[in-house]
Amino acid sequence: MSDEPPVRVGLRVEDVGAAATFYEGFGFVPVGTVPGRDGKVLMAILRRGPLQLLVDALVGMPFPDSARERQTLAGPRGLGVVIGIEVEDVDEMARWCRVAGCVIGAGPLDAVWGERYVEVEDPYGYAWKFFQVLSGVRDDGLQATADAWLEAGNDKWVGRSS
Repeated sequence: MSDEPPVRVGLRVEDVGAAATFYEGFGFVPVGTVPGRDGKVLMAILRRGPLQLLVDALVGMPFPDSARERQTLAGPRGLGVVIGIEVEDVDEMARWCRVAGCVIGAGPLDAVWGERYVEVEDPYGYAWKFFQVLSGVRDDGLQATADAWLEAGNDKWVGRSS
């Protein structure tokens, strides 16, 4: 049986060392680094439970010249992708993110689907959702959630702040 985590996410950033240190604040633990010829870190490997985070240098990694690579270099980072992680205290994570320079996109909120969450954009342009499952929430099912979202005009459907 391998000790490799079952989930891996790779993020491309301009300053791998600074980003790796930043992501430690999200609860990731450093596992190792890959240095470049100039001594700068080209890749940092971090773990948080079953998730391995690979933080790669935007420039310097031996990625093939492809249309996707050219788009990656042009940015923006991670557009359309949100990385979700369960945490013990959403409000504490929201406070940490705010102080660390993240942009809070939503929350903290109690959502109709039974979780408390906050969505943030980190200083490297990646979106994260930190959540905790709420107890005692009535399960109306996915259809009721979709109906509430559509009825609210998609702007206040997610829940209520507290």
